[in-house]
Amino acid sequence: MRARLFHLWCLVCTCCLILTLGGIVFYLVSQSLPYLNGALFFGDTPVWDAISGKTRVWGALWPACVGTFSVTIIALLIALLPGIATGIWLAEFPRSRFSTGLGLAIDVLAGTPSVLMGLFGFTMILFLREHIAPAANHSLLLSASCLAILILPYLASTTRTAMQSVPLSLRISTHALGMNHWQRIWYVLLPRSTKGILSGIMLSFGRAAEDTAVIMLTGAVASAGLPSSLLARYEALPFSIFYYSAQYQTKGELGLAFGASVTLMCLTATTFAITGMVYQQSLSPHHD
Repeated sequence: MRARLFHLWCLVCTCCLILTLGGIVFYLVSQSLPYLNGALFFGDTPVWDAISGKTRVWGALWPACVGTFSVTIIALLIALLPGIATGIWLAEFPRSRFSTGLGLAIDVLAGTPSVLMGLFGFTMILFLREHIAPAANHSLLLSASCLAILILPYLASTTRTAMQSVPLSLRISTHALGMNHWQRIWYVLLPRSTKGILSGIMLSFGRAAEDTAVIMLTGAVASAGLPSSLLARYEALPFSIFYYSAQYQTKGELGLAFGASVTLMCLTATTFAITGMVYQQSLSPHHD
């Protein structure tokens, strides 16, 4: 009886979750549907001129799409190797007071509100202006660096967990084969941990793409156009959602906020789908 009640409770919770998610997606799509067209992304600008940057796009989402993709990819490039390396070190090297303290610091950093990371970037620019580089300003690189610090704990934690979940029998087998520590990590543990590491990368990408507090304080603005360099300001979809929903004067501007919401959701879902296909390909028996 208790097992059936528990099963029923799990089923009800699952259905509630699916219905809630479906309701949110349906509402966003229904509100944005009248605005989902080329003008939402490019406005009155010809498509090729907008994509190539020949003509600036006003009142549309193309610059925000490029800005979001740019800042997320740069943040991942900055955080990827340090995050994975930290996770490997925590999982595979002898425990010490330093490693215990580092693990605690990563857990604390993972729970740090993103607005504090944005405030750190904001004050960093003030320090640079006052003491080192008077011309320093908020920029794409600053936002990406702060986002990299924000997602680094996710990469380290998921890598550590994935490495520690490799069966002990497999580790013992590597000793029997005469592998040294480096060979064991490179040829056995890392390939067996691919799923967990990819999950961490997916989680980090989504975390970086949707964050608003960090980019608001470090470089994202409205109507900046396409990012011209790493040191330039830029537009981003999360900031566009906030800006258009908070400052809207017409239904069209509110429609831009809904359109940006659906676009951000599709961008994240597409990335997850591509990563999933890559992971399935890696599991294929014909994959080298």
